[in-house]
Amino acid sequence: MAEEAKWYVVHTYSGYENAVATAVMKAAENRKMTDLIKEVSIPMEKVTELTDSGEKEVERKVFPGYVLVKMVLTDESWYLVHSVRGATGFVGFDGEAVPLTEQEIIDLGVERREFHVGYGIGDSVRVLDGPLAGFIGVVEELEVNEAEPDKSSVTVVVSMFGRETPVTLELDQVEEIKD
Repeated sequence: MAEEAKWYVVHTYSGYENAVATAVMKAAENRKMTDLIKEVSIPMEKVTELTDSGEKEVERKVFPGYVLVKMVLTDESWYLVHSVRGATGFVGFDGEAVPLTEQEIIDLGVERREFHVGYGIGDSVRVLDGPLAGFIGVVEELEVNEAEPDKSSVTVVVSMFGRETPVTLELDQVEEIKD
């Protein structure tokens, strides 16, 4: 199937979030539609509550009454989710299910993004992009931001005109020099 799965928000009756999430996945398995319905998530957060016995850390729903579903939207998958007991419909505009944007997915933290950096502190790297393209340097600092990969950076010490100069670059602007 050429279409990629996207995250959609499903409105539920309050208190039915877990039941809807379980029922959607079970129905997808029973109807052999796991290629269309990939994942179901209920965003949770840890909060500290004050009780008579002291502080207590509990998990609570970030958006009560909503469930996130990663799916390929077809008539069949739409009907499957919409027909689950406790689900009232998709969040969208004018009756249409609207997928979450990349930024919304990152902000909600529903999808974990992993990336591999082939170099570490002390490794020799070649600068691939920018005014220092072609220069070779040593990695001095590596700042990886898993929540927002675009904000990750690497500091490379490059020798220019006989002086050691630290330069901060994006992770994909350098490559490891293989021996």
